[in-house]
Amino acid sequence: MGERDDDQAVRLDGNVAAGLLTELFCCEPSEAVIVCAGCGAAAPIGGLMAYALEMGAILRCPHCDTAVLRVGVAGPTRWVDMRGAASMRFSIAN
Repeated sequence: MGERDDDQAVRLDGNVAAGLLTELFCCEPSEAVIVCAGCGAAAPIGGLMAYALEMGAILRCPHCDTAVLRVGVAGPTRWVDMRGAASMRFSIAN
């Protein structure tokens, strides 16, 4: 079996991750630890500096002021931009 065949065997539709993603996005988000892509500092989302606007929010690193997380609001639609985050860590209840 070639390398390309192996990829085909493990590559699935993104819907298979629905259960895992539901676990992540149903937790208390302010407790999730986010790592700033700008300086590498790790802190709970609740510790970021929030600039709230009528159309959403911008959360910035308190150490280097990088825009870590942006949330846009338009009626029932939400956009999340996490370009300023290197990673995010969640703890889930068992």
